[in-house]
Amino acid sequence: MDSVIDSRLNESLHLSEQYFSDVVKRSIRSVPDWPEKGVMFRDITTALQDRTVFRKLIDAFIHRYHHLDIDAIAGVDARGFIIGSVLAYELNASFVPIRKKGKLPFDTVSESYELEYGKAEVEIHKDAFQPGDNVILVDDLIATGGTLLAASSLIERLGAEIIEAAAIIDLPDLGGSRKLREKGLAVYSVCQFEGG
Repeated sequence: MDSVIDSRLNESLHLSEQYFSDVVKRSIRSVPDWPEKGVMFRDITTALQDRTVFRKLIDAFIHRYHHLDIDAIAGVDARGFIIGSVLAYELNASFVPIRKKGKLPFDTVSESYELEYGKAEVEIHKDAFQPGDNVILVDDLIATGGTLLAASSLIERLGAEIIEAAAIIDLPDLGGSRKLREKGLAVYSVCQFEGG
């Protein structure tokens, strides 16, 4: 009997996730050749502007994490702040910003990562977490994975545990989610777009 209940519960959870994914994906605007020719930009502002979709987007994350003991949500500069701060509020967790270098006023640790045309660096306050804190790492998009990999290294250096790296959109063809999984991180996205 328990296996039947578990099976139905899993099916219900999958259907809920698929529903959230479909609603959010339909609302995202695709902008060809931006910021440069050949790039298909996935614009989340249309999802945020629609109050119903924005609520469903937040609900998708809450639905996934509400039953877990989460100490903090770490949001990556800058669009990760949008979802991360609301999610932290809803889950009664703290919010920790992971910023571009030079934006935080106190003692920090930093991590550099490769971009297509150079390097970038993110940083976090040294006192952002307590050792053993359970953290959800949030950004808007998983592309090549460089930013999230750097952010995850910062979190781990401070002794916190990443429960999952989460994003609104995954672009699996660019390999970022694969790299995160190869590092041993669980990865979740509300929706995916094939082909970048």
